[in-house]
Amino acid sequence: MTAKWIESVTGSLEQKKQYRRDNARLKALPEPYRTAARGVHRYLLVCGGVIDGDTAVSMFSDLADLWERAAADGTPVRAVVGADPVEFVETFAEAYTGKRWVDKERARLTAAIDAAERGEQ
Repeated sequence: MTAKWIESVTGSLEQKKQYRRDNARLKALPEPYRTAARGVHRYLLVCGGVIDGDTAVSMFSDLADLWERAAADGTPVRAVVGADPVEFVETFAEAYTGKRWVDKERARLTAAIDAAERGEQ
């Protein structure tokens, strides 16, 4: 009963455990993959905007898979991210179609404009 209540407030405990496992996988990577992967991870947390737990867990798990494969194959970091790391990460994030913060703000903006048209305050 308590676990259900806690999850209703904080989100899925299983998702948090999976996120921690995937984060540990990134920390365990050899250099230079660890530094690159942590940079991509940080950017996704700050700018990725995904708020759906299942989508976020899937995205971070796939991120760990990507960097583990690159490290195992000896693929150079630039061969993974290309010339523009920001473009790479934003394209990577676009593949995950869960709810994003911007969706919430877009809905708020639309509602505000609709209210303004109706003369509401």
